[in-house]
Amino acid sequence: MTAGSTPVFEHVNEVRLVGRVSADPDIVRLPSGDMVATVRLVVERPRPPAGRSRRQRVDVLVCAAWADDVRRTVTRWCAGDIVEVRGALHRRFWRGETGPQSKYEVQLSAARRLFHPPLEPDQPDASAEVSAEEPTETDQSAEPLAS
Repeated sequence: MTAGSTPVFEHVNEVRLVGRVSADPDIVRLPSGDMVATVRLVVERPRPPAGRSRRQRVDVLVCAAWADDVRRTVTRWCAGDIVEVRGALHRRFWRGETGPQSKYEVQLSAARRLFHPPLEPDQPDASAEVSAEEPTETDQSAEPLAS
């Protein structure tokens, strides 16, 4: 490197989250015809050093699944599932009623369920609604990371 030159660094936008699904995923068909599944993950923040209090203990992050295989995986999740996702942080822009709007979300490239809590006796079995072509997930083991 010569004096006065700027080093070149590769930029990296990688996100890995492990958290709890806060509500069943939403599936939306956009005016363009594209479909996206969105899910909110509740992720605990790291513990602060001893003697320091923390006001906010969790972050709620919106994740979006655009790819067909990842979207199929995400749509089988239920509130309370513990999941792992990988992707990149993106800022989406669109024109709303009040003008240009934007939001940050994690665009998923891979996703898997780590744990599905047992159903309460009075809860309907959500997996019964899955079509016959789709495998159901009844065991408690982690599924492979879909990408």
